[in-house]
Amino acid sequence: MTATAPLPAVTGGLPEGFRFGAATAAYQIEGAVREDGRGESIWDRFSHRMGGDTGDVACDHYHRWESDLDLMAGLGLESYRFSIAWPRVQPDGRGALNPRGVAFYRRLVEGCLERGIEPVATLYHWDLPQARQEAGGWAVRDTALRFAEYAAHMGDALGDVVQGWITHNEPWVVAILGHALGRKAPGVRDWPTALTVAHHLLLSHGLAVDALRSRVGSAPIGITLNLNPMRGDDTGAVARMDAHQNRWFLDPVLRGTYPVELLEHYQRTFGPLPSLNPEDLDVISRPIDFLGVNYYSPTVVRASAEPPLQASAVAARGRVTAMGWEVDAGGLYDLLLRLRADYGDLEIWITENGAAFDDERLVDGVVEDASRVAYLSEHLDALRRAVADGVNVARYHAWSLLDNFEWEHGYDKRFGIVRVDYATQERILKRSALWYRDHIAAERGGRI
Repeated sequence: MTATAPLPAVTGGLPEGFRFGAATAAYQIEGAVREDGRGESIWDRFSHRMGGDTGDVACDHYHRWESDLDLMAGLGLESYRFSIAWPRVQPDGRGALNPRGVAFYRRLVEGCLERGIEPVATLYHWDLPQARQEAGGWAVRDTALRFAEYAAHMGDALGDVVQGWITHNEPWVVAILGHALGRKAPGVRDWPTALTVAHHLLLSHGLAVDALRSRVGSAPIGITLNLNPMRGDDTGAVARMDAHQNRWFLDPVLRGTYPVELLEHYQRTFGPLPSLNPEDLDVISRPIDFLGVNYYSPTVVRASAEPPLQASAVAARGRVTAMGWEVDAGGLYDLLLRLRADYGDLEIWITENGAAFDDERLVDGVVEDASRVAYLSEHLDALRRAVADGVNVARYHAWSLLDNFEWEHGYDKRFGIVRVDYATQERILKRSALWYRDHIAAERGGRI
């Protein structure tokens, strides 16, 4: 790593103990889907059914984890957010653990610690064991109970080495894109089912917090939500979309209530929702140590006749990523200030922030991705402004460490700060990785 990038203009102003890192997810990078006793997940089934790319090999991280950790250490990363594949450690989603799967994650976590990297484990990043789906999936309450058992098993197995725990990644995506719109696994299209799924995901979060508390010592526990500031001229449409995407998850976790106006709207639209048992809210709102925030862009909203929200997103304008998402670091600042204003002085971890760009130009062994460098720089500057204005942000994880399997988009969308040549599995640094390395070094008062 001899190449250098210009140091960012803005450093400093971050709280003591703040850590810079990167994030990945098991199905997106691990591969080895049929090795060492791993069971089938809903994403294995869904991706093969769709007939396109799959995560069968992905980045082959299951076999290359040591060199990937060395890469992270070389970049100066201080925190690594990864996910545990539930079907790798408990193939059927209940019953006995798979010792080979558990051993893999212990090796990974101990490898982080040996390199001075904080390991942060996400228990669920969308890869439900297929056996649980065949028993009803998240649409049945039993899956929440099985998830709590899985959390307890992981706390027992790894609680002495994992230094941060996240119960769920983006339950909105699982519920709405997976069960209302059918774009992601398991590919269901039914709104009442999606609302039931959302409730069971939140219930399983609270149960998992309880299961972990007595098993992981002082390691912090949280949940990660994908949050978007809403913008638009129609205040009613903006409020409905905000309640749907943001408050439907923020309010139960942090206030112990669902947004009353949206709950009433859903009940008028779909009829009674008996699965949303209000007695569960005491469990859902168990105290957490931090809120994980995934931020990519704001959402511009307009009123529409589209059910059930009578609101829809408008196509992004201005600078956009390869995903078509607007580049707007001000949205991160606005979101962080809003969280503090509405929910108090909770600790926030940025658990994902990044962008996909078509970055193919290789110059002197480095992928030149100036757009991603600008994206990261602008968003870290916005984070600093939010901290200066009183928001308690303790972690920043760039998404993603590696180019990877981008769910229904396959391998066409590249979010990594490190390029993966999927034919050879070679890792090639991007300018953004070198920029991030130097940014971290400058923050710590050194140079590389």
